[in-house]
Amino acid sequence: MALNCSLNALQVPALPGANITAFEVNLVQNYTGVATSKLYIGHPTVSVDNATFCNVTVSYEHIDGNDTVNVETWLPMDNYNGRIQASGGGGWVAGRFQITYASMMGALGEGYATSTTDAGLGQTPDSWALTADGSPNVHALEDLASISLHDQAILTKAVVEDFYGQPAAYAYWNGCSQGGRQGMMLAQRYPDAYDGIHACAPAANWNELFAFTLWPQLVMEWADYVPRPCELDALSKAAIEACDKHDGVYDSMISDDSACDFDALSVVGQAYFCADTNTTETITKEAATIAKATWTGPRTANDDFVWYGTNTGSLLGTSGEGLTTALGPAMTSCSENGTCMGVPLGLGDVWLKYFVEKDANWDYREMTPAEFDRDVAKSIELYDAIIGTNDPDLTSFYESGGKILGFQGMMDQVIPVKGTERYYNAVSKVLPNVGEFYRMFEVPGLLHCSGGNGGQPSNTFDALRAWVENGTVPESLPHLYTPVEGGPEFERLLCPYPQMAVLKKCGREEISPKMTTRAGDYVCV
Repeated sequence: MALNCSLNALQVPALPGANITAFEVNLVQNYTGVATSKLYIGHPTVSVDNATFCNVTVSYEHIDGNDTVNVETWLPMDNYNGRIQASGGGGWVAGRFQITYASMMGALGEGYATSTTDAGLGQTPDSWALTADGSPNVHALEDLASISLHDQAILTKAVVEDFYGQPAAYAYWNGCSQGGRQGMMLAQRYPDAYDGIHACAPAANWNELFAFTLWPQLVMEWADYVPRPCELDALSKAAIEACDKHDGVYDSMISDDSACDFDALSVVGQAYFCADTNTTETITKEAATIAKATWTGPRTANDDFVWYGTNTGSLLGTSGEGLTTALGPAMTSCSENGTCMGVPLGLGDVWLKYFVEKDANWDYREMTPAEFDRDVAKSIELYDAIIGTNDPDLTSFYESGGKILGFQGMMDQVIPVKGTERYYNAVSKVLPNVGEFYRMFEVPGLLHCSGGNGGQPSNTFDALRAWVENGTVPESLPHLYTPVEGGPEFERLLCPYPQMAVLKKCGREEISPKMTTRAGDYVCV
């Protein structure tokens, strides 16, 4: 049938528990752009040239809440493949922002109907975290955590069926970081929402994770020392140089974290060149302590475990430019006169300020170790049931026939990969056959969602789709990467956790620094 993108041709969808306040239908023509693999998670780069699609935006208010939520759906007019690919958010943002739109562009180019929700929130919590009386806005947090995600699935499916005259054959979720957490929340609470969930580097265990993101900044404050970015870079480079060879391949990255016994304190006094000052300096004990604390993870005042740190050698400060800039939890900034200050990621510090301290003027720099312990415990007590996203019982999702596939960088500097492993292990205790429906691929050298020396996975989403639609089990995935810009291209296998790629050749150091690898050199064990 001929597709009609007009207000009169479509019905206003219904949403239980909500009132539809606006329904907009707009024809978009000559839409052109490039969705890079770094932003269109799990896909190759997609070019879109003069596309035509129908943009349907549904606005609504929950009956029991003072909110206005918008769900935006793009419906391809010429190349619809019969499937939905919903796009997740990032950071504090549920969706409907620059990164989400880049992902939706890629989905549109490949023929998917695609959607996003803003959860009724702005891009930072400053405008919504506290109510007029100064208390945490729990309803808004619930929208971000889960409620808006279910709404998005309902509305997207209704709009797609109305526009094309039949339901989508399959519905998929795609996201990383916040988008990965959203995907895992959908599997945990709304098992019938999507057939396949591509959830990468999920920001699960929200409270503990946010404690980690603030931890290096607190260690700086308590040590009364703020290192220059170049000193932090020198520590990461030293770790990589020490542990690069442990997997048998010289490729400027650590592929076997379990074999890396590098201690940051071992390089105290080592010289390094600081490009910022054009001088040669030596690594200080204070900077090494900050690096070690980042890679070890937060501890209580009694040295008890709070949460994991990132893998040894992971980025501490900043790397890259523009949208692909990678920000580390120990990030600092220095003025021309040499004065340096810590720059938190705007996650743990903001979370504690609004949702635990309930004070927009609160400053994490005044926090003591005892106060950190108290606030983290209080955060878990108050909000874990809302946004923890760590329920390991995926029985309903498994029984619905759904599949989860995702990836996470082993050099992820924001979300510790060991936390993702912990969740997978917890699921395996509930469902020992977890590999039948949930697979998580670890990518050596990859930073948070994108960037780093490990290359960008571009075949994981299609592997999920083949698994859902054809029953093709993703036992391993070939992966190309170029560790050094302009250098030789390597190939390896990505293996589903808890397996890892191991060289078939005997011995750990048989590949010299001048040799590259092919996927056939590896086996998953």
